[in-house]
Amino acid sequence: MQSALHALADPVRRLIIRQVAASPEWTKACGTFDIPVSKSTLSHHFAVLREAGLLEQRDEGTRRVNRLRAAEFGARFPGLLDLVLAEGAEPGSGEKAAGADGVDGAG
Repeated sequence: MQSALHALADPVRRLIIRQVAASPEWTKACGTFDIPVSKSTLSHHFAVLREAGLLEQRDEGTRRVNRLRAAEFGARFPGLLDLVLAEGAEPGSGEKAAGADGVDGAG
């Protein structure tokens, strides 16, 4: 439970989750995310999401692609992922990715 809440507490990681959820499985490559953080910081966020059981990654040639583990995560924490995905769909939710205000989410 703690790692799931930690993973979802960060606005950058919630943005990653929403971008993966908006793409068909195994089509969202790591280099295609529109997130204002460095590559190393983005890699850290991917690792946290993998450890929490939210994200699965695999290599396809020179690309690393992602899949949201929605069914698996939802079985462990019913409704939690739905809340995260709905949060991004709300007009004027006011959430912005870290980095826009000079904070890169690392640390």
